[in-house]
Amino acid sequence: MTEQIPVKNITPKKDSVDLYAKREAIYTRAFTGIFRNIRIVFGVFLFLLFLGTAWLQWGDRQAVWWNLPERKFYIFGATYWPQDFMLLSWVLIICAFGLFFITVFAGRVWCGYACPQSVWTWIFMWCEKVTEGDRNARMKLDKAPMSANKFLRKAAKHFMWISIGLITGLTFVGYFTPIRELPLELLTGQADGWAYFWVGFFTLLTYLNAGWLREQVCIHMCPYSRFQSVMFDKDTLIVSYDPERGEKRGPRRKGSDYKAEGLGDCIDCKLCVHVCPTGIDIRDGLQIACIGCAACIDACDDVMLKVGYPKGLISYTTEHNLSGQKTKLIRPRLIGYAAALLIMSSLFGYAVFNRTLVELNVIKDRTPYRENLEGRIENVYTLKIMNKDQKDHVYMIEASGLNGLALEGKNHITAAAGEILSVPVSISVDIEDIPSSTNTVEFKIYSTDDEDISRSAESRFLGPSIR
Repeated sequence: MTEQIPVKNITPKKDSVDLYAKREAIYTRAFTGIFRNIRIVFGVFLFLLFLGTAWLQWGDRQAVWWNLPERKFYIFGATYWPQDFMLLSWVLIICAFGLFFITVFAGRVWCGYACPQSVWTWIFMWCEKVTEGDRNARMKLDKAPMSANKFLRKAAKHFMWISIGLITGLTFVGYFTPIRELPLELLTGQADGWAYFWVGFFTLLTYLNAGWLREQVCIHMCPYSRFQSVMFDKDTLIVSYDPERGEKRGPRRKGSDYKAEGLGDCIDCKLCVHVCPTGIDIRDGLQIACIGCAACIDACDDVMLKVGYPKGLISYTTEHNLSGQKTKLIRPRLIGYAAALLIMSSLFGYAVFNRTLVELNVIKDRTPYRENLEGRIENVYTLKIMNKDQKDHVYMIEASGLNGLALEGKNHITAAAGEILSVPVSISVDIEDIPSSTNTVEFKIYSTDDEDISRSAESRFLGPSIR
């Protein structure tokens, strides 16, 4: 009979990472520095640009207004129509290549200085500091039991968050509906139901993204954080810690020869971690969560000045620079993105400045052809003419393509600014001048007061079969 050996309860070592670990709150610390000042200037400029542009007037209308019901899109002195939306594709492609160029050259500086998520998050973090205090005060407040002081501070913070979110939502919707009337219409219940929905939606979205999700958007939701590492090379300017200079890190006595003790310049104060909006430790190397905001550079430089060490332990640098090699500023990938950006921007500028201000579409009647009273073969058409300019025009209509062609109907029309007209016309040709049963004809319209405004379109002219 085999003796049974009792099995002891052995707890395995925990060497795995819980993919569903609870999110750890990030408490950022206040700091000062040159990059913080640059970021404030950029943030204030972009915030005011977003808020202020919606209130600008251009004549008797809003300067920037996407009038969806009428399908008119006003951008200062220009009016764009759905037919011009190819230009929007150009803009998006140019922005994409511009982002690629900036990423190859200087990493994620867009994320750190100009991304709306970052700009609004820094504003919300400022609201936290104003209402709840700096890092240690906020940590202490969160651990404390609920009290009148804690409730009032939390309520003030969320009130500021919701107010900024509401202003953001009103402004965004104000680009699609006249913003000067929108607040009063919302308050009096005269606004459209969709206006209430979208203002509420963007208010809530801003509140959640900048107030609660914050670094989760940058790390897990933003696709840019995923593919930006593919675009980096060893000559890309990134925020980096210099381990050769900083290690071995640790505290030291004032005035001591820390190098004789085997220590580097890093005193392990962890301020670079405490100021990071995504909560990473830059000393661990380049990470996907780093948004290149340089908050750690400002904090570290301040510490280096206080202890009497040279600045630049954390800095904007390159991998080649850290390894003692020379950084190559001009390289094929950067040149390629710059060339593509320049070419597409030039073509876009040409397309915008040479955009025709009249649109012409020709719709042929269902009846293939008919014989008129004069014995000529006649085809009927409807011309759809759109005046895309912001002033009235008188247009002349011409047709060509067949010998002896005669245009019946109006040969000149008046179209008001932004007006779309349907003009019925017919073309007649002697049967002996018709070379085949299917022929190509061309309609052309041009403005009598501006020769540069013209448009042409082709159509078919049908006749009897020629044997």
